Amino acid sequence: MSIFRYILPTIESRGWRCFATGIPSDSIAELNKEMESIFGESPASSPLGSNPPQQPVWPTPAARETQPVLTHVDCSGQAKMVDVSPKHDSERVAIASCRVLLGQKAFNLVASNQIAKGDVLTVAKIAGITGAKQTSNLIPLCHNINLSHVRVDLTLNEEDSSVVIEGEATTYGKTGVEMEAMTAVTIAGLTVYDMCKAASKDICITDICLQHKSGGKSGNWSRN
Repeated sequence: MSIFRYILPTIESRGWRCFATGIPSDSIAELNKEMESIFGESPASSPLGSNPPQQPVWPTPAARETQPVLTHVDCSGQAKMVDVSPKHDSERVAIASCRVLLGQKAFNLVASNQIAKGDVLTVAKIAGITGAKQTSNLIPLCHNINLSHVRVDLTLNEEDSSVVIEGEATTYGKTGVEMEAMTAVTIAGLTVYDMCKAASKDICITDICLQHKSGGKSGNWSRN
């Protein structure tokens, strides 16, 4: 006698795929075959079926060593400050850049030094140097680095009415100065905007990026 006629009345209000609770596995297999002959397809896999649940595959220790990791995150996923005390001191250099798109009106005023607030390029240069020295106060998990040199250069580019900013930071220590170089050009760019915002609201700070770094365990790197 078909098991289907006994089970169906108890499950028909819930849909035929919801039959697993409280039913022995051999009865489920028999019912699956009968339902397949009626409905033309097998029912969805049941939590009580023969297939075991899939287990997550964790990388081996060797694989983890070769994969890039976020050094500011601990094993529990919490933010942390990196302990650099085991690292060796070396000369560290980083160069970053950004571009400030002024628009023709503001560009002409900057080029002729007619901005009401004063000499835009000189003020932005000093601001960039100051910003590099304040990086650890602005970026929470950065180390307080004793900088030996900071350079910020601003160049007018007539082709796209922009100011091209390049910043360089140097130190001799246990950690790199990429953030210091990038902070320098970012603060310089923001200062250009502040000096020129009365002349134009269309100014755009863009292309903030690291161009080169040297020193440390990872060695030299340059943007192609």
